[in-house]
Formats: sequence, structure tokens, C-alpha cells
Amino acid sequence: MEWLQLKYFQTVARLEHMTQAAERLQIAQPSLSKTIARLEEAVGVPLFDRQGRQIRLNQFGRIYLERVDRAFRELEEGERQIREMAGLNRGSIKLGVSITSVLPELIGTFIQRHPSVHFRQTLGPTAEVIKRLEDGDIDLCVSSIRDDRPDLEWQELMTEKVWIAASPDHRLSGRDSVALEELANEPFISMNCGFSFRDLMDELCLQANFQPNITFEVDEPEGISRLVGQGLGVAFLPELAFKTRSRAQLKKLRIDNIDFRRTTWIAWSKRHYLSLAAQEFREYIIESYRLMQRELSR
Repeated sequence: MEWLQLKYFQTVARLEHMTQAAERLQIAQPSLSKTIARLEEAVGVPLFDRQGRQIRLNQFGRIYLERVDRAFRELEEGERQIREMAGLNRGSIKLGVSITSVLPELIGTFIQRHPSVHFRQTLGPTAEVIKRLEDGDIDLCVSSIRDDRPDLEWQELMTEKVWIAASPDHRLSGRDSVALEELANEPFISMNCGFSFRDLMDELCLQANFQPNITFEVDEPEGISRLVGQGLGVAFLPELAFKTRSRAQLKKLRIDNIDFRRTTWIAWSKRHYLSLAAQEFREYIIESYRLMQRELSR
């Protein structure tokens, strides 16, 4: 089998449509069909189920696609490492996050120091980000939930207290603390399901014997602050969030009888190559969070 056969198979497997795959690959459909047939002959089993013009990846095909994807990732990582060693690559970092907090500010400072580094950040639910890390699609992951998969290495960044945030005009704004049970009927503003901080919030409310009345779900923390500031609900926010200018006017309420804290972690894969740029960024993040932890402890 040839590299080109595997590349063609990858495209057909993802689209499950021979005509669309041929158009994307810019080759004639009969030629593509013959290439896939030769690959199946070499493998010894059919990789697709065919029903007329419809094709579907079968169980053999799914297993084979996983291996092909892995092989291409290994080749890409090898090329990346060689280019880096030869000084041909300016460096790149692929970061996945399920929380943002102060990361934009930290990333901005890092890029100013290293303007030649290409940076790509993706925000997504915790399980999705961790899966992408394990698959080698991203270099580093920042999350407030740790996963115990053996191929991943985790480093604690910081632990911070979590508070209730309310608008200055909220009925509770004259108080310094609130029992969680008092918020059972309050409208909550939260991250979407699947994000690590949302999982922590749901678990805490469950311990207080109620399900939060979530009226707004957002996919970025700044949206939470704006909606709380407009008096549209209350929210759980970590200590560090109140340090930013946009949240400075929010009322911060201590949660009675509960010491709710969030731990932030950074993770990387032991199996995949980590570029020098990504290694340097990892150490920069660890040191930056260490300094922030010291500030919070004062």
C-alpha cells in the first residue's frame, strides 16, 4: 500500500461519499474507486459497506481509520520535530481550554515576548478537550477537572476560592455571605453543559439538595459577568475572576458553611511530541499561575 492510498482512504472514510471525496481530492471518481478497491485487496477485507451509491465505513474500516489517523499524526509530529531541530520552524502551540479566566492576558504577554510563535487556542467542553489532547490534536490542555488517563501528565497550577457573584442592585448585595440553599429559586447564569466549571457547580448544588434554575447558558466567562452585572441572575465565580476590570463592580458573596475551591490544571500527553515552543509556554504558564497563587494568598 502507498501513502497516497491511505490519504485517499482517510478522505473517503470521513465523507462516506465517493463523489464528494473525489471532488475534494480533485481526481476522477473511477480512479478513486479503483484506489480504494486496491487498498481493500491489500488489507484483505472490505473497509466499507456498499448499498448502491451509498457507502458506510464498517467495523474493519473504523479500526483501520483509527490506525491511519494515528500514523499520519506520528508522521506530522516527526516532521515537526525535525524542522524544529533544523531551525526551519518558527514554533507553534495548540492549546485547548475548558476554562479561560486570565489565560487571554497571559497568552498576549507570551506572544509579545515570542512574536514568531504561531498560537492556536480552542475552547470546548472538558471531555472534548481532553480527548483532543490524548489524540495529539492539541499540545496542552487547561482544565479545572483532572482526568486519570495514563497517557496524560497533569501539573496543578493553582487553587482558588469560589464565590457567588451578584449585581450591585441584587436583593443580597447588602450582605457578605449567603447560604447556598437560599439560592434554590434564584435565576443562575452559567457556562454550557460539559465545561468543567459547570460540572463543579452542578455537583455543589446537588449537595445542597437543589437543581440550579439556569436561565442563561454561555460558552465564555465574560458573558456570565455581563449578564450578572445586568441583574439577570447570580453565578458562581472563582476568586481570580473578580480581579479583572469587567467584574470589579460585581458583588462578591461568601458561601456559608462550604469551602468551595477550584483547582486549575495543565496537562500534556506523554505519547506525543511537545515542541520547544509548547514546552516553553507550559513553563511560562506554570510560573505565571504560581505568582498569581502567591498574590491570592496574601
